Amino acid sequence: MNQGRYDLIVIGGGPAGYAAAMRAIDFGKRVCLIEKSKVGGAGVYHGALSSKTLWELSQRVKNVNETIVSLGRERFELSWEEVKKTLEEAVFERKFQYSCHIKLLKTNRADLFTYVRGFGKLLDPNTVQVTKEDGEIEKLETDYIIIATGSSPRTLPNIETDEKIIMTSDGIDQMDDYPKSLVIVGAGVIGCEYATIFSNFGRTKVYLIDRSDHILPFEDDDISQIVARNLEKHGVTIHHNSALERMEIVDGEVEYEIDVDGKREIIRVEKALLSVGRVPNLHGIGMEELGLKMGKTGRHLGDDDTQTNIPNIFAAGDVSGRIALVNMGEIEARHAVERMFGGKTERLSYDNVCTIMFLEPEVASVGLNEKQCIEQNIPVKVVKLDYSVMARAIAMRKTQGFFKIIVTNDDEMRILGMRAVGEHASSAIQAVALQIKTKQGIAELAELIHPHPSIVEGVQECVRMLLNKSIFKSSVFKDKLACYSLVDGVKTPLQRL
Repeated sequence: MNQGRYDLIVIGGGPAGYAAAMRAIDFGKRVCLIEKSKVGGAGVYHGALSSKTLWELSQRVKNVNETIVSLGRERFELSWEEVKKTLEEAVFERKFQYSCHIKLLKTNRADLFTYVRGFGKLLDPNTVQVTKEDGEIEKLETDYIIIATGSSPRTLPNIETDEKIIMTSDGIDQMDDYPKSLVIVGAGVIGCEYATIFSNFGRTKVYLIDRSDHILPFEDDDISQIVARNLEKHGVTIHHNSALERMEIVDGEVEYEIDVDGKREIIRVEKALLSVGRVPNLHGIGMEELGLKMGKTGRHLGDDDTQTNIPNIFAAGDVSGRIALVNMGEIEARHAVERMFGGKTERLSYDNVCTIMFLEPEVASVGLNEKQCIEQNIPVKVVKLDYSVMARAIAMRKTQGFFKIIVTNDDEMRILGMRAVGEHASSAIQAVALQIKTKQGIAELAELIHPHPSIVEGVQECVRMLLNKSIFKSSVFKDKLACYSLVDGVKTPLQRL
């Protein structure tokens, strides 16, 4: 029920919208959170939580089978019913946390927090209309508005997407069993993650359509190559340099036609998964009527440090169009609120965003990679350390992977980026992310005392190589270590005995 004018109305109860509402409460502001469907959004349903739960399960199945099959035993198999049960438990647990939190807030802090279930539409810069499930319409007044309506999976024209045979990520949990065969359209992060998941379970023949000559086209070749090798090792067929000419449902299955270097090929599979990006949920929220404009690129809102062209309206999360990650949506939302009520003037930086790709092996990243440095013509120094020389990796018997750290090509050697590929990769990049944020060099990292044995010790050995005081010398272990400058696309070895 409307209890007067709000300080802030948030449209959308996904990770970004929820974070915005909670941060506004910290400032003692009256906030109304509007959500048309499920609190948590894609961060809980059909998105990050569900796909990562599937990945964790599939990794366990793969690891068990790698051990028992080598001992001559039969493969362990997990039924899809058991997979769905675990997935539903994970989603319910997170959903229950949100629900309880909202209920207690409505009870204990009703003076500050209001939750409304319905569809929010902008009427003017200070008025939001809410259409509830029962058709009731209510108009709410506010000083500020944050649009955090999230995104939906993108579909392709001329392809019927019924979420049963030809699916997006929204249709995965509707399946009754593992598909015998599956084609995935799109070889970016999400496509490769699902290819990893289904190949790990070992019950599905997976095909991956890659428009480029290598998967993960935004990443350095050494990363895409190691991931591609592992996918192919687990039976995935990657259609490189392929153009999808046709995909349709035929006799209850999927028939698709691809063009590979001028040669046509027709393949029949049980199901298809479209993984070709996401589109912001902006339809019907009143943008056009209000004169709310997309940013300079025409792809996102909140072009001016989360602020739109209407000064009191901000945008956060997937609708911002920058980095579609749960953590970034939350950070953008909190930043917007801090601008409104905390007087924050420092602009939000995207330079030290930590990401993780749930592949085989795990890939974590922060900052620039080599490819970006070459494209932007930034002279750098690069150091690379193979997992096979890290004590913890040897102890885990997980020696596939590497660390790569990129620094400025000067005496300061300020850190620009890092890629970690392998077991525990995501645990290794936090210190580097902090160094990027504070614009620090590598000296501090070289002197840290890490627990032994640990994967993060590899970070220290990397920077020691750059300082020419490493334990292992790259000029000796050339197949395991590398230390070089990269100027105008030309690599020059740096470390010498």
